[in-house]
Amino acid sequence: MAYFYQEASRTFSEYLLIPNLTTKDCTPERVSLRTPIVRFKQGENASLYLNIPFSSAIMQAVSDHKMAIELARSGGISFIYASQPIDEQVEMVKKVKNYKAGFVVSDSNLTPEHTLLDVMALTQRTGHSTIAITEDGSPTGKLLGIVTSRDYRRGRTPVETKVKDFMTPFSSIIYGQEGLTLSEANDLIWEHKLNCLPIIDEHQNLKYLVFRKDYTAHKENPLELLDDHKRLVVGAGINTRDYQQRVPALVDAGVDILCVDSSDGFTEWQYRTIRAIKEKFNDSVKVGGGNVVDEEGFLYLAEAGADFIKVGIGGGSICITREQKGIGRGQATAVIEV
Repeated sequence: MAYFYQEASRTFSEYLLIPNLTTKDCTPERVSLRTPIVRFKQGENASLYLNIPFSSAIMQAVSDHKMAIELARSGGISFIYASQPIDEQVEMVKKVKNYKAGFVVSDSNLTPEHTLLDVMALTQRTGHSTIAITEDGSPTGKLLGIVTSRDYRRGRTPVETKVKDFMTPFSSIIYGQEGLTLSEANDLIWEHKLNCLPIIDEHQNLKYLVFRKDYTAHKENPLELLDDHKRLVVGAGINTRDYQQRVPALVDAGVDILCVDSSDGFTEWQYRTIRAIKEKFNDSVKVGGGNVVDEEGFLYLAEAGADFIKVGIGGGSICITREQKGIGRGQATAVIEV
């Protein structure tokens, strides 16, 4: 039986805040916008916080790896869109996790037997001027040298020259041992006037690269949202169809949090998806749901085990859910009820 709400459905623009006393200590630098993004018990801390309360929509036109990088650097989070093949979404997540974070797994690697032509092609493809030279050309192989733009002269060095003939050999490289802290790595970088510090294990295998520019960028972005390994935090959208394959792949890629992407989250499909993820991964994988616009929908997804729930349907400036499906609610009214 249909139910008609008697009260008006209101938006935020219909409300004004009554100003209270502003004290002399109420200055911008004293204000913290740090916000928990996952459920937590009263008196305890959440396992994941945002440094600014901003998240980008799970939309192809909005949330790719570039948006995720910039938003995380500012302190917020982006959920990379799910309307793409699993391997492509996984690759976007990896790009965010490897972009910056102090300790970066090298994604530009060659062997000593490659040539300058290979170096130039790799640099053009990746945009990276620092190339690790390992025994097998892998990012974790035995480190034999480093090539940067200072090791060769374009137009002067023949393109067929082997890498081993112009690379900076391992014997001349300043490096750090695995287990070094980011602070200690940065001290070495500044002490020896380096742009890049390789981190190796006890067998000389390359583990990470630490870049001077990452330290500088961090100083310019003090609210960066980083995980325990100093990597940027990133979320990913999932659906209720291929989640059994998509979720494990995203988790392996290092995703920090997931969200079931749907304009209407008050469904049995979403309940089953969240429940299945929680049963398989327990609390090690954080997953949210939505969208809902009332208390009943919120409690339904909370019971499923959702770590956060998105509230609001059709409130976005480019959202057409209300026109297409005839559902929705004023955003302020929805938030107040929930």
